[in-house]
Amino acid sequence: MSGHSKWSTIKYKKGATDAKRGKLFSRLIKEITIAAKDGGDPTGNPRLRAALQAAKVANMPKDNIDRAIKRGTGEIEGVNYEQLFYEGYTPGGAAVLVEVLTENKNRAASEVRHTFSKYGGNLGEPGSVAWNFSKKGSIVFESGVTEDQAMEIALDAGADDISESDGVVEVHTAIADLDIVKEAFDKAGMVYSTAEITFVPSSSLELAGKELATAMKLLEALDDLDDVQKVWSNIDFSDEASAGLLDE
Repeated sequence: MSGHSKWSTIKYKKGATDAKRGKLFSRLIKEITIAAKDGGDPTGNPRLRAALQAAKVANMPKDNIDRAIKRGTGEIEGVNYEQLFYEGYTPGGAAVLVEVLTENKNRAASEVRHTFSKYGGNLGEPGSVAWNFSKKGSIVFESGVTEDQAMEIALDAGADDISESDGVVEVHTAIADLDIVKEAFDKAGMVYSTAEITFVPSSSLELAGKELATAMKLLEALDDLDDVQKVWSNIDFSDEASAGLLDE
């Protein structure tokens, strides 16, 4: 099994090793808060379960987690975050899907639009690229697990797809199967870095040269925006040399 786009795994690995991890707690608090709007009991709330798992991996203090849940359920006052999605294209025409959690959608829209323009991309209309992405469960192993090892457990547990990029292994599942596959890895003693809900492209696009380099700068700049939670693209990163552009 293999994935079309490795942006999520590459982005995770880069994020785990650079200074931008300072944004992580803020993003997790926003995600927990908005997930808790659908109920503060993670047993019946898959999105909240995934957010709490990410917070656990990040060693977020329990008090921070509890406050975020209470803000989401309305037990205590707090910022009212709104979830928005923006869609667009990189130079070369690769699809980009951007998730935003913000208390000021005018500011968020302006910043996202400016970033697309600055790096030669185009902000599209709602639905222009979302059709190319499917919502999936994602389990990422940053180190210590090979693709073959993950595949042996994942196939038996009902996973959909597995990909490997530069030592980072990502397993995709149906949303309903995320917890089942995650528990199978837990029982096998295989320690994953993240287990969350993500978007996976159904088709990919190869870019090269200046178009690829500029597209990567666009994705990085979008990811750096304060209101942006996640960025997905259908760029094909099967060429490890092209993936190395992230480190330039």
